[in-house]
Amino acid sequence: MQDAAAVAQRSYRVGEARSRRVMLSPALTVLVVGLVCPLIIVLVYSFLEAGTYGGVEWRFSLEAYQQFLFQRDIFDDSLSFSTAYLEIFGRSLFMAVLATAVCLAIGFPTAYFIATRPPEQRMFWVFLITVPYWVNLLIRTLALLFIIRDQGPINAALQGLDMIDAPLRIAYTDFAIVLGLAYSYLPFMILPIYAALERSDTRLVEAAYDLYASKARVLVDVVIPGAKAGIIAGAILVFIPSIGSYLAPDILGGGRELLAGNLIAQQFQASRNWPFGAACAVILMTVVMLGLIQFVRSQERTRRGEMR
Repeated sequence: MQDAAAVAQRSYRVGEARSRRVMLSPALTVLVVGLVCPLIIVLVYSFLEAGTYGGVEWRFSLEAYQQFLFQRDIFDDSLSFSTAYLEIFGRSLFMAVLATAVCLAIGFPTAYFIATRPPEQRMFWVFLITVPYWVNLLIRTLALLFIIRDQGPINAALQGLDMIDAPLRIAYTDFAIVLGLAYSYLPFMILPIYAALERSDTRLVEAAYDLYASKARVLVDVVIPGAKAGIIAGAILVFIPSIGSYLAPDILGGGRELLAGNLIAQQFQASRNWPFGAACAVILMTVVMLGLIQFVRSQERTRRGEMR
């Protein structure tokens, strides 16, 4: 009897594992085809030679990575260190950090407002947050350009109120780029913070007020720690797409200053230098991944310290 029960239990476990694999196979297939394979192709292309009229020559080369850090002299073929592409990546990083900070400054109060509404009203406010994002990102970016341009409604209203004599230069500036990035990815900040605040224990806030804590003290010591996981998730979800964004710098910035996404797109389109574009993409992904790994490790060390 015991042997029969053991055999039946093993058969059940094997069947359960098999059914799990079958259920996971569609998701794994999409992941491999849509993510892993393109990344492998990009990585391989970055180590090849550029074709004369685009594409690649199937010969191993490190020229693409050399081009990122060094400039080759057209006369004697010597290499000299160049910071041009490093500056583009640094500017992209700065813009992404600014956009993340703007999203946090707007998103946290918005998420807190929604989380403190009566339960029957919260879904309505979440619905209002997501409605604009049913429209294609390109259309929304162009609409924002029409709003902030010199002849747009903002400048028209300010001039109509005699607050300014000449239109404010908003479009085609760094401010417009940061505004476009924040507008594009703001829900990615609001929704995780709202989810964290909704799950937090409101009794802690009530207890803090009962102990005569000020609103600022309650916010810093109770509300923000309770929303920490949502803030971290929102910051990651905003920062990563912002650093490689293409539409906002190209349309709202007028393409006057290259960012990482525009640089990569330019290499695959106008310059037809596919290996260098692939190398820039690999470098950008590596920098982001190393930053995320370091951040996760620091969070783990912080948790271990708190547990001790």
